[in-house]
Amino acid sequence: MFKKFSKTFQYGRHTVTLETGEIARQAQGSVLVTMDDTVVLVAVTVNKNVKPGQDFFPLTVDYYERTYAAGKIPGGFFKREGKQSEKEILTCRLIDRPIRPLFPAGFYHDVQIVATVMSLNPEVDADIPAMLGASAALILTGAPFQGPIAAARVGYANGEYILNPTRTELATSELDLVVAGTESAVLMVESEAKELPETVMLGSVVFGHEQMQAAIRAINELADEVNPVLFDWAPAAEDAELVNQIKAIAEADIGAAFQIRQKQARSQALNDAWNNVKTALINEDTDTLRANQIKGIFKDLEAEVVRGQILAGEPRIDGRDTRTVRPISIRTGVLPRAHGSVLFTRGETQAMAVTTLGTKQDEQIIDALAGEYTERFMLHYNFPPYSTGETGRMGPPKRREIGHGRLAKRALIAVLPKQEDFSYSMRVVSEITESNGSSSMASVCGGCLSLMNAGVPLKAHVAGIAMGLILEGSRFAVLTDILGDEDHLGDMDFKVAGTDAGVTALQMDIKIQGITKEIMRVALDQAKEGRLHILGLMKQAIDEPQELSEHAPRLYTMKINPDKIRDVIGKGGSVIRALTEETGTSIDISDDGLITIASISGEGAEEAKRRIEEITAEVEVGKVYDGTVVKILDKNVGAIVQIMPGRDGLVHISQIANERIANVADHLKEGQPVRVKVLETDERGRIRLSIKAVLNEEAGVQQ
Repeated sequence: MFKKFSKTFQYGRHTVTLETGEIARQAQGSVLVTMDDTVVLVAVTVNKNVKPGQDFFPLTVDYYERTYAAGKIPGGFFKREGKQSEKEILTCRLIDRPIRPLFPAGFYHDVQIVATVMSLNPEVDADIPAMLGASAALILTGAPFQGPIAAARVGYANGEYILNPTRTELATSELDLVVAGTESAVLMVESEAKELPETVMLGSVVFGHEQMQAAIRAINELADEVNPVLFDWAPAAEDAELVNQIKAIAEADIGAAFQIRQKQARSQALNDAWNNVKTALINEDTDTLRANQIKGIFKDLEAEVVRGQILAGEPRIDGRDTRTVRPISIRTGVLPRAHGSVLFTRGETQAMAVTTLGTKQDEQIIDALAGEYTERFMLHYNFPPYSTGETGRMGPPKRREIGHGRLAKRALIAVLPKQEDFSYSMRVVSEITESNGSSSMASVCGGCLSLMNAGVPLKAHVAGIAMGLILEGSRFAVLTDILGDEDHLGDMDFKVAGTDAGVTALQMDIKIQGITKEIMRVALDQAKEGRLHILGLMKQAIDEPQELSEHAPRLYTMKINPDKIRDVIGKGGSVIRALTEETGTSIDISDDGLITIASISGEGAEEAKRRIEEITAEVEVGKVYDGTVVKILDKNVGAIVQIMPGRDGLVHISQIANERIANVADHLKEGQPVRVKVLETDERGRIRLSIKAVLNEEAGVQQ
């Protein structure tokens, strides 16, 4: 019934198995990937026909984590998975980025990749198996995919690289890097690091690429055994006559447009050049494919002009040389009521970075497949359409916004203070108000400064910079601080963030068949030069963390006996609820008895602290307390007196007066203030009291 094929190989300490032929057989390619009990099914479908008028490559990548994979039922009212989590969206991007450039120009067939996590070993992340499965399944479709690719995770500890480290190993690793590439070249890097030097970062990429060759061999061997039917597709032949026509009409105008330094004026000039081509060559009788072909040639001509100028040593689009960073402006404390705010402008890219400080209750709860955890640092990135002078729909964050926000967050994690030194939760929001190149790196710079403006004691300043590449044969130029057009028309987007001491985050996307180790080395060295320049300007703006904003909550800590926690919380939370409402504070209690009181008002915090001390105070034998009679006991036994919140003691009838009395009620009433002395306490916490005085509001003390 089934014609199964399987390939197993060793991948670091893990055993990986690729299987096909049994599951999802109606997809053009499907592979079940098993990596030490983590199992991912990847199915790929390719539409045999192109939609009429389609002039782009419609690749869709979806990655889903099913809760049954970890033996869990989804929480909430609806007991099924909902929208994708950030982890799922980020993994979609990891799969997409190294695969997309390996499809040939002009291939406009719909391709959909669906990766489903069906079993999860908490120590083995499913992202690497999903990337391997996507590569293998694409090869099995027979589509013109110029792979396969493979991917590897690289850690670094004790001066050594670790291939595909486990979750436990990553907790102590100085590096978490994912690298993907073909047999001959690297295509993508995504990483965070703890201020590692450029040589270590480059070595990790090279190490990962060398080790992934085992996976590439296994995928090729699987494909040889399956022997898929190749897709019936060939690129359209170039129309040399049409190319010459478009050059004659627009080449001079395109060259002139790219001499304009201001983005909006340059865009208008390019639109005018395109309108001239459209008027001359496109009319109502021109079919969609022909119109798309003309548009594609025009875009290729734009790239040819820009790339030729740069490789010839001419100034870049905005007049800079290849190593110069655009002018930078930094304005601090922009928003009066925000805890920290910075407006960071680099050329025509601008980010308003805003920091808010909160308590432990404000931490983000992550319901991950491998288990629930909290994050005290959040960074959110917003990219409204007005930032590029365009109109567009506003809504939930898109994949790009989530990816850019995560990159900026990774860059800053390494310099955050430890929780025991700074117990606040922190949220940074980067509002991109202008964009023309690397708004994510502007978010790193602005985010770092806004944290310092809010008073967060960061270990060091962090700056980020985006590098580009123009590669033609053996000639190449690495560009510092690329513009949006240079990103679009170039061959690489290489983002590096870090401190004076080293790299904290690195992301690289290659739009061609990969780059060499030498080009990466040049890009890293040039990026360091630009990063140090930006760091110098940032230190001029804010040299060290500033005073905490007057609008930020103040955190006060105190330690109590863990056995007293239930007394502070009270039945059904009644005591702590009353405390927070009456003092205007927020109170968090850890299991070890550490209490954190957050309040804008110092008086409110002091009152909350005083009341907690009262509740948790230990009763001392021989000490005199002012209390209140709360109950007269039946059978004339005595009375119950509350000497502090939650602590009552018994006054036996024999201890109420100096003389023998016949009736307790003749001397005490419920609600009566009294002064009592603690005679003794026993191991069960029971307290025995004697009356020292009955208090009278009018006369003071009544013996």
